[in-house]
Amino acid sequence: MDGLDERKIKILEAIIRTYLETGEPVGSRTISKYTDLNLSSATIRNEMSDLVELGYIIAPHTSAGRIPSDRGYRFYVDHLLETRDKEISDMKNFVIEHTEKMDQVLKQVAKMLAQTTNYATMISSPKYSGKKVKFIQLSMLDDNQLLAVVVMEANVVKNKIIPLAQPIDNEVIFKLNLLLNSTLNGLSIPEINLGTISKMKEQAGAYSDIVGIVLDAVAESISQEELEIYTSGATNIFKYPELSDSQKASELIYTLEEKQQLAALVSDSLSSEDETGIQVYIGNESPIQTMKDCSVVTATYELGEGVKGTVGIIGPKRMDYERVMDSLKELKTQLDGIFNKTST
Repeated sequence: MDGLDERKIKILEAIIRTYLETGEPVGSRTISKYTDLNLSSATIRNEMSDLVELGYIIAPHTSAGRIPSDRGYRFYVDHLLETRDKEISDMKNFVIEHTEKMDQVLKQVAKMLAQTTNYATMISSPKYSGKKVKFIQLSMLDDNQLLAVVVMEANVVKNKIIPLAQPIDNEVIFKLNLLLNSTLNGLSIPEINLGTISKMKEQAGAYSDIVGIVLDAVAESISQEELEIYTSGATNIFKYPELSDSQKASELIYTLEEKQQLAALVSDSLSSEDETGIQVYIGNESPIQTMKDCSVVTATYELGEGVKGTVGIIGPKRMDYERVMDSLKELKTQLDGIFNKTST
């Protein structure tokens, strides 16, 4: 990379980021405060001198500080995009592996509960609430298309192709990336208010439409999140005469196999204010019509801040409530440990 080692790269990036934020030439003392190199101002000055000789930064006539050259900007943009591409690739691989392992764990949990309780069971995949923006990357696909990659917390990645009336040069893309990331990083959807949006669009000027489309992609990355529900032990209901009526049993089994209606149960459980995370639905209290002759006990498990799911047990109204609730409470404490093992 034309004489750039890791230390010079970090110093160059720190100079460029600081200059982009302040618009003022950057001195060695400023860099010594903001980098993780633990270098003296004198050492940083020497490295900055090398960066001047290499053509990555220049010294304005009126200041002892330095500002990026065109070559410095070019390296920063290319290096930034390369780093983001790798991060996105690594995240996608992690999500795929993580999801496969979670599927296995949740299926096993549902099966184990059905075997130990002799009731029907269900468990939902964890839902990630309150996700925040991690970073956004814009890059040209071709002269007529811009690719927006939005990465949210919990490694949710959303790609959006934006049609263009005319090509956008790299400097504009760089400035848009800087605007989007400096404004949105660390914010959740509720925190991106109208004032924030208006200010961003004003700063984007002629490219305000692109900012709007990227914000839509941020919203879509949350709204399109899929909920998986795993069930087991549906045939256990035939063990209880009050549920084994052919029509009732077939409707209940269909609900457990088809799963769509179970989403209402998950939503109701996750919105419960019960501090124990345990909900008991008896007969008509159930949000699902085909479970009006049953009792359903659900528990909310939490795998981390804002990451929650629901596990439930479905049986007759005369179910052993004490044993069921004890089983769910014990499972709640175990799931976090199980999850951590699958992530290593």
